Amino acid sequence: MLCATAAGSLLYSPPAAYCNPNSKFPCLSSRISSFILNSPKRWRCRASLITTSDSFEVGALVGSYGFMNVTRYLSLYLSFFFDLQQLKVQDVGEGSFKIKLYEGRVAQGSQRGTPVLFKVYPGQRAGGIEADMMAANELSAHSSLQSSAEGICKNLVHLIGGFETKTGEQWLAFRNHGKYSAADYAALTSKRISQGSSSREKSWNSFQQQKDMEYRRYFVIRILQGAISGLAFMHDHDRLHQSLGPSSLLLNTISEKDAGYLIPRLRDLTFSVDMSFDSISNLEGARTLSESLWRRATAAGAFTALEKRAFGIADDIYAAGLLLAYMAFVPFCEAGIMDSLSLQRLLENTFKLDLEATREYCLADDRLEEAVKFLDIGNRSGWELLQAMLNPDFRQRPTAKAVLNHSFMSGSLL
Repeated sequence: MLCATAAGSLLYSPPAAYCNPNSKFPCLSSRISSFILNSPKRWRCRASLITTSDSFEVGALVGSYGFMNVTRYLSLYLSFFFDLQQLKVQDVGEGSFKIKLYEGRVAQGSQRGTPVLFKVYPGQRAGGIEADMMAANELSAHSSLQSSAEGICKNLVHLIGGFETKTGEQWLAFRNHGKYSAADYAALTSKRISQGSSSREKSWNSFQQQKDMEYRRYFVIRILQGAISGLAFMHDHDRLHQSLGPSSLLLNTISEKDAGYLIPRLRDLTFSVDMSFDSISNLEGARTLSESLWRRATAAGAFTALEKRAFGIADDIYAAGLLLAYMAFVPFCEAGIMDSLSLQRLLENTFKLDLEATREYCLADDRLEEAVKFLDIGNRSGWELLQAMLNPDFRQRPTAKAVLNHSFMSGSLL
């Protein structure tokens, strides 16, 4: 079984039945175990994970996605773009391998019938040591977070278990909370705006138009609330996300009128970083996926463990700020007007993170009118929050809890 340690490590002690050499899927990877078995202490197991392949049924291939080279500081971007009911896969990034996704379900035990989504990392032969490191890191992150005395956070996807195949593939099984991400919602919404504009199908009822916009604004606020709540939980439990973006946020519904039932969940903890003081203090000589983060922290003047921890938190907040900007623009504009890359370039390169200048520029473009109105709510409270989260000085950025308590995020101004 897999047992979580207080520091976020895992102790692996599989029963003999789990490691049957005649089984097609003998046990969870011994190589993963070698990455995870890094604590000499014994801790009580509080996260029960299914680690035998016989407990699962594998369904159809859903898709695959690439990632940016893990040796560089770039976020993980999922390559899902939904067009009606057809899933299209667009490769992004320059990783040396792809991660595959399969549908499935739990076939036996107390969770029998539970729908799952398998995330499949290739074996060492196809993916190299990075694939094993990434799988081990994601496994460790989820087990650590799910071992919290507070229980499982509703704004994080739930890891059910995992196993290894004879070819060395690492299969992680997550509860299937839905197929749409925040990026999918934004893309579909902007597409509907474009279709309405081109066909002149806009409602003649101005009251209805206003109600539809109120639904959209509240839905977007709910998405952001869920994302930041999940991030706050991670930070409270010594974990950084490090690949936060619209594609790493799973939604159980994309119907704006069902905002009351919406539960956004953070996923893709492949590059999650343990920011406990013990972990930060023992970085010397260790090869980890967080090397570039701590190098950037040092370059920014963060030398002590406390300073590096503050830098890591602020780095996640910056990514959350870019997510806020994305959700404030893309679902409120026609398709093709704004995307994540062009928006980031506008903020960082064109206006050097000066949000007042950015607002003046957007005011002059009628196509961005609704986005500006959204951020203008409450005496420009959206712009104020965005400026704080994207502050060039990492020491001046707010914490996740402070972001949640901001008037713009509360939804009370809508």
